Amino acid sequence: MMAGEMTAPSFFDETLNADGSSRDIYRQVQAWVREADPQVMETRRAQAELMFRRIGITFAVYGDEGGGERLIPFDIIPRLIAQEEWRKLEAGLIQRVHALNAFVRDIYGSRDCLRAGIVPEELIFQNSQFRPEMAGHHFPHDIAIQIAGIDLVRTDADQFFVLEDNARTPSGVSYMLENREVMMRIAPDIFAAHRVMPVENYTDALLNTLKSVAPAASRGDPVAVLLTPGQYNSAYYEHSFLADRMGIELVEGSDLFVSDDVVYMRTTLGPQRVDVIYRRVDDDYIDPLVFNPQSQLGAAGLMSAYRAGNVTLVNAVGTGIADDKAIYSYIPDLIRFYSGKDALLPNVETWRCREAGSYRYVRDNLAQLVVKEVNGSGGYGMLVGPHATREEIEVFAKKLDADPANYIAQPTLALSTCPVFAGSSVALRHVDLRPFVLTGADGVRVIPGGLTRVAMKAGSLVVNSSQGGGTKDTWVVEDAGSGAE
Repeated sequence: MMAGEMTAPSFFDETLNADGSSRDIYRQVQAWVREADPQVMETRRAQAELMFRRIGITFAVYGDEGGGERLIPFDIIPRLIAQEEWRKLEAGLIQRVHALNAFVRDIYGSRDCLRAGIVPEELIFQNSQFRPEMAGHHFPHDIAIQIAGIDLVRTDADQFFVLEDNARTPSGVSYMLENREVMMRIAPDIFAAHRVMPVENYTDALLNTLKSVAPAASRGDPVAVLLTPGQYNSAYYEHSFLADRMGIELVEGSDLFVSDDVVYMRTTLGPQRVDVIYRRVDDDYIDPLVFNPQSQLGAAGLMSAYRAGNVTLVNAVGTGIADDKAIYSYIPDLIRFYSGKDALLPNVETWRCREAGSYRYVRDNLAQLVVKEVNGSGGYGMLVGPHATREEIEVFAKKLDADPANYIAQPTLALSTCPVFAGSSVALRHVDLRPFVLTGADGVRVIPGGLTRVAMKAGSLVVNSSQGGGTKDTWVVEDAGSGAE
């Protein structure tokens, strides 16, 4: 077993078998860490940080009194997943994203799931993320969610759970790509000792996906752009990174205009027609003529061009309904409804506080549960009961009492742990995983690995970067245990 602060963890240690022996997949990494001089490891960690600073891979935390940009902590010990394990995850992810797409098409179309009583109507029509403007809209190629990030947690050797779905504008893929590049530079020896499935072709796959969903009205090679809110957005680095890697234009709302229901981009050579917009702007700000009239982040008339079928928005307007944490609790039922099959990847048990019985149970057990806002993100607006003070629980209870429908609750999961290099020693920290799934007219692709997020604070279960979490390079390893030939 790797040396560290937790010699007898109560959580599943991904480096160990059930009998306490080392898993074959981690054997070479264990030896690499064990034999390395702590000063060498610290030098590698410092090199990685320097590389991230030079690249400029930072993020902003809204409301942070310190202000400015931050680096997300990067851990130099990779997380390994066997190819056999990955195949099972891949099948479950594809099944889930198919169902999410079917659900979004359904609620803006025939609404079969509502008539069948699978999802309560009020949960849709009273939801802030439901966009009545999309009712009756035909999604190009029948795809509403072209890019999905599905958050997974592992609890034992054989069990992964879906923690939440990200179907609006899932972020973090730039960290996945940069983590791999940095890891290959600072630790080429251990990387070469494994058959690691590549992630660097993600941007090629993303560009192919974008072009594949271009409207029928597009002419020649479809023109795609990435629409960003601008440099003050917390994920601006990722926006510029992806646009650069794909070789497409990074645009702001002022760079676009609409004429006769066609979107054009202003260029030095004159207007250029735009076929696909990979938007990183929320629904409320995409078109001031339809949503927030004060918005300057989108383009006036964009929704008209979209409804006319002259431009494709990726992801579609209205997909935020699939991000809702109350809707999340119905996804296994929706998978069964649309496919006739059980979910390959189970949900975490969830109590919907909008239901009286669940509300009473949650209210009586706040100290043992994790409670989240149904539309919350980034680790904000949540209570981790076992780690909260009595005062924090009392304050949160008042919020819950005031608006029970705004919350769901889940048990405190035994999230798996992975080793991290902490100072001069190795420690165990809790992790989750966000794989990225691309759905285009040319098929569905799951990038092997995704982004592993790490709760860098000892004992913490919160992995979000805005709450101090870090990241790891995630290796899906072919022929686990055999090493490179």
